[in-house]
Amino acid sequence: MTTLPRAHPRPTRVAVVGVGSVGATFAYALLLSGLSAEIVLIDSNRAKAEGEAMDLNHTVPFAYPTRIWAGDYSDCAGAAVTVLAAGGNQKPGETRLDLIKKNSSIWRDIVPQVARHNPEGILLIATNPVDVLTYAAGKLSGLPWERVIGSGTILDTSRFRYLLSQHFGVDARSVHAFIIGEHGDSEVPVWSSANIAGMRLPQFCKAQGIPDDRQAMENIFLQTRDAAYHIIERKGATYYAVAAGLMRITQAILRDQSTVLSISSLVHDYHALNDVCFSLPTVVDRGGVEQVLHLELDEEEIEKLCHSAALLKTTIKSLGLA
Repeated sequence: MTTLPRAHPRPTRVAVVGVGSVGATFAYALLLSGLSAEIVLIDSNRAKAEGEAMDLNHTVPFAYPTRIWAGDYSDCAGAAVTVLAAGGNQKPGETRLDLIKKNSSIWRDIVPQVARHNPEGILLIATNPVDVLTYAAGKLSGLPWERVIGSGTILDTSRFRYLLSQHFGVDARSVHAFIIGEHGDSEVPVWSSANIAGMRLPQFCKAQGIPDDRQAMENIFLQTRDAAYHIIERKGATYYAVAAGLMRITQAILRDQSTVLSISSLVHDYHALNDVCFSLPTVVDRGGVEQVLHLELDEEEIEKLCHSAALLKTTIKSLGLA
């Protein structure tokens, strides 16, 4: 009887393009999670990628057996997820949309190379302005839109929930509220469905005998929206929380979890909005975007979302990609 050689499944690979603060922090979090058997780091500064790979490899004995190396675009082949974190950082006083001048030309070089070597994987965009660059990645890669995901407002939503939890004195994981639209100055808080344990915020206040302070809620949103400016002013960049958000998206993909996350993807016929990428609660699984959930919004939220989309479409058109 002839014994056939055993077929071994391909190890799960995640590629990281751009190992600045966000890319390197994400790679570190990924290593500690044990989710990926292979992590390849790609950067225009080869020495930087090599140094990060060396440092991460020295972490392996404290974490999980993982193959980590500095590679090139051909190493994206077979990656389940390729995280694109390359590009210029936001400087003090700059908006995320200001970054498009720096990062769109970089995108035209990076994205086609990744897609050529890995036509079956998922692109996860972290670079700002993330909504515009998610749209650009979809156009430049030619990949199905469900496999092009931006980190979107996953970070803004996390900030929002944290600040609400501090105000109401509950665990942030018990707060359910979304920021939608642009990851940036025109983002929209969805107050109409924000809740704690299924109780809308005014109901929760009434049940707890605390004031329903609308001004306090507005201040929480402003702190959410402007958080990056305050952090950049103090430490130069934001990277821990966004890396954790990227990890959460990657986990939902690799474990096929069908998790609802506020990520950026191509929008179809949502309040007559089309052909633009922005964030809505979205079911994310092994195939990428499984379903975009269409929230019921009040009139003010719809108006603000349409304004956010219009700003993004204007920027997209300036790139000649629409």
